[in-house]
Amino acid sequence: MMEKRVILFQGDSITDGARGRTDDPNHILGHSYAYIVGARLSFVWAEQQPLIINRGISGDRASDLYARWNEDAISLNPDIISILVGVNDAWRSMNGEASGITDRYERAYRHILEETKQVLPEAQLVLCEPFILNTGAPSQNWQAWSERITAYRHTVRELAGQFGAIFVPLQAAFDEACTRADASYWLWDGVHPTAAGHELIARKWLETVLDKEAAGE
Repeated sequence: MMEKRVILFQGDSITDGARGRTDDPNHILGHSYAYIVGARLSFVWAEQQPLIINRGISGDRASDLYARWNEDAISLNPDIISILVGVNDAWRSMNGEASGITDRYERAYRHILEETKQVLPEAQLVLCEPFILNTGAPSQNWQAWSERITAYRHTVRELAGQFGAIFVPLQAAFDEACTRADASYWLWDGVHPTAAGHELIARKWLETVLDKEAAGE
């Protein structure tokens, strides 16, 4: 029998999905991939009544996650911690904002993982690959955006290996999806997913993290 689990989703607006800030179970998970994954896990593991938590916050960078990691991660004592972050680190730099003058992505991300491994050594880490498509904001400076996100993708993959985390590849999945429909069909502004884009992330997450039975396949 599978033990009850606490699954935490962390990140920026892509994870936030306009999630509720109250205890209303009809809105608490928002409408992102976290809701889709959470719905599937809640159904499959109903007998164990898993607790699904979404603590994504719109606009967050890796350093913002680290600043709130005690209250929004460690204190929740999760069994699985899923992280998707990076686009705002890139966006601040691309826009020349003061908060993006130095690139703290790898440094802050590493701090998050080091602290988590020290305090919650049994927690399973799931690191989701950052992604963009050549439409909307990224298309206006595609080379710079592509280079930055590619570097972040490599960083996350390397960190996953170093910290024994599960790496969820997403960029190739979005690139392949563009053979079926235009980029904006999946990421309406090149960054934020549509409903179809969130479904893509959820399917890849379930496929990568769980076995086929739990993924409903």
